[in-house]
Amino acid sequence: FHGRGGAIGRGGGPTHEAILSQPPGAVAGYLRITEQGEMIRFKLGTPEVAIETLNRYLQATIEATLKPSPSPDRSMQAFMDAAAKKAKVAYRDVVQSAEFVELFAQLTPQQELADLAISSRPSRRTKTTDIDSLRAIPWVFAWTQTRLMLPAWLGTNAVLDQLLEQPELLKKLLAWPYFKMQMELLEVMLAKIEPELVQRYANLLVEDSPRMKVLNDLLTRQAELRGMICAVLDQANLLEHAGSLRESLDVRNTYIDPLHLLQIQFLHRRRKSVELPDPDLAIDQALKVTLAGIASGLRNTG
Repeated sequence: FHGRGGAIGRGGGPTHEAILSQPPGAVAGYLRITEQGEMIRFKLGTPEVAIETLNRYLQATIEATLKPSPSPDRSMQAFMDAAAKKAKVAYRDVVQSAEFVELFAQLTPQQELADLAISSRPSRRTKTTDIDSLRAIPWVFAWTQTRLMLPAWLGTNAVLDQLLEQPELLKKLLAWPYFKMQMELLEVMLAKIEPELVQRYANLLVEDSPRMKVLNDLLTRQAELRGMICAVLDQANLLEHAGSLRESLDVRNTYIDPLHLLQIQFLHRRRKSVELPDPDLAIDQALKVTLAGIASGLRNTG
């Protein structure tokens, strides 16, 4: 059963590669699949796109059945188990700090997503403001809107730094379809980060230095991670071997970047206007347009 979400931060990714990376024996002539949320429209929205999507499912299922991916050996399994634990600790060390929670509330449009009622269910499971109560979709969506893409990469620095010191193990892992796909997805998400835009959000929306210190640390981590992933994939720049995707991102940025600049202003004005007895509803409507436009342009939203 393949039920991964559309966003890479929630485990999503290209259908063909995802199916081929399943464990040996998991795909044996058939596969059950669920597509969720926005991905239904993207993958099945028109007859032509639906046929292409089903063709990819079929081809990948046949290939995974006849030529399943190799099983990782014990050294690879041991590394992945240790890496998962190490990344989890690094991730939680950041997101469970009080300064991070405050940064998240100010930097991202998370609260506005809840207030504007543009999703199918509440953004939180309980009426609290902590990270634990937040659902996965608004968590990923909010960080995508600010172009930091945090859920997709936070915690991986420590793991890749260690792996680069073990070239033989790295070579074996890159021959494993599952690991290779994870590295390529991480590369895509790093390519979508725009530090200058993140700073613009912070300059207008984040109020004090402790929160800015957390943000600057995150920006430093993502910059270091860019170098690490290029070293892991043995290339000089991100998306070096994916020219069409790089060009696609460049074209989309031409249209998305102005929406970010507008969104920053609308968030600032809305947060000022909600304190007034008569909030400006036009700002809410304009903010919805920017949220939808950025999500459509970036695709891997939530």
